[in-house]
Amino acid sequence: MLKIYGSLTFMIIMWSFSFIIVDIGIEFITPLTLALYRFIIASMAFAVIDIIQVFKNRKPNGAPINKNDRIVSIRKTLLLLFFASLSGVSLFFLSQYLAIQLIGPSLPALFVCLLAPIIISVFALIFFNEKLTKLKILGIIIATFGSFLLITGGDISNILPNSPNFIGYVLALLTPILWAIYSTISKQLIKKSSSIKINKYISYLGLLELFIFVIISNEFGIFLLNFTNAIVFLCALYLGLGSYVIGYYIWQYSQTKLNSLKVASFLYIEPFLTLIFSLLLARNELIVLGNIVGGIIVLLAVFIINYDKTRKKDLNPKISVSL
Repeated sequence: MLKIYGSLTFMIIMWSFSFIIVDIGIEFITPLTLALYRFIIASMAFAVIDIIQVFKNRKPNGAPINKNDRIVSIRKTLLLLFFASLSGVSLFFLSQYLAIQLIGPSLPALFVCLLAPIIISVFALIFFNEKLTKLKILGIIIATFGSFLLITGGDISNILPNSPNFIGYVLALLTPILWAIYSTISKQLIKKSSSIKINKYISYLGLLELFIFVIISNEFGIFLLNFTNAIVFLCALYLGLGSYVIGYYIWQYSQTKLNSLKVASFLYIEPFLTLIFSLLLARNELIVLGNIVGGIIVLLAVFIINYDKTRKKDLNPKISVSL
């Protein structure tokens, strides 16, 4: 058990610091190009894992490939994978990286880690017919107030179109919405195949989408010129192999060993760790006390909404945030 909690602690520190790594990386290349580099490395890692698995399955006494694990309803599954990759990879990371470039790393971390669980809970009520209890209603009301403080910092002018940071705030707010859409779609996909296999396919599709975006945005030259940039490579390695492949593996493994709500609770400290890292490294920040207070209120609302599920060990929703 100590090993699992230690792994989760390592994972959450790695994910928290990933926002700082992005902030460093986009000093050298565009956010879109950095996202492409990240998923080249992640996809290469998944490909290596696949090759290793092929050789393992060729052993005389190796376990046969489970036919029930094959994806059924190919057309519907491919469509779901496409929208999952758009919302969970290409559009998600593009929006997140642009937001970090415009308003610093801490606010995007607060938005996606604290607002995504609220939006996912609302989606669950709409699409999965979860029961709307009085406790959930109270939690949503509290979350609405907390979200206002979290997003605006107590100053509504921050989200008005004439605000200099308006685009950054819109992009940061878009990330939890995109992640909630991704989580809702992936919940359907995981019913048909293993979560790691689905994540691999989404990574491959996301890589293709990001490559197309780079071509359309005329950034292919930037992509080619930075192949020998050591800092860009290290940032992409951290984000692709560390945060995405290793971090996601730890997350999935922990879900099999612990109550999912306990695992999800680690995510709620992530944005606050990001803020600490950002302040220690003197990164560019627009965060104010009102944002932090709003984040704490939203965190309280998350626990209220999920309170009635804490007594149901295996019925808790698996909330994930891939960074």
